[in-house]
Amino acid sequence: MEDVASPESRPKRKIPIALVTIRPAKLFDIAYIMRIEHLSFREKYPRGLFLTFLESNPETFLVAEYNGQVIGYVMGYLKPDMEGHIMSIAVHPDYRGNGIGKALMVAVINKLFKKGARWIGLEVRVSNERAINLYKKLGFKIVKRIISYYSDGEDAYYMILRPEDWERVKLA
Repeated sequence: MEDVASPESRPKRKIPIALVTIRPAKLFDIAYIMRIEHLSFREKYPRGLFLTFLESNPETFLVAEYNGQVIGYVMGYLKPDMEGHIMSIAVHPDYRGNGIGKALMVAVINKLFKKGARWIGLEVRVSNERAINLYKKLGFKIVKRIISYYSDGEDAYYMILRPEDWERVKLA
């Protein structure tokens, strides 16, 4: 999960989070999801991966929708060992800073723990301070550094969220 900063010249759209709907992704959302993927990441997942993921994880592949337009997504799944995993999350650059990423994360975390996840893990670029700060606010902790995780050689942090830490965050 990496975030490519949008150009500073790009205008941000302030929207009330109350008008954003978080819902399961549908097949017709894939084109919008691919657009967000291409605007957000240097290393892009192929369309086929999104289609396969949608078929195999319909409950934990979520989108954020505003005015009928998909403006963000999160892909989570449950591994056979009952580790929940966040594979990818991105918000359209025009809508970042509105709490949409947090809303997507909260929704997928709740779904994964409800499905029985013993913990939830994710990888994030060590340079992605914005994402790391969000994950820490949600209770994730860095447990290790993965050397040269990304194809450009950048390291990743592996972060996990335990149910007890999630409960503390929810109560705060």
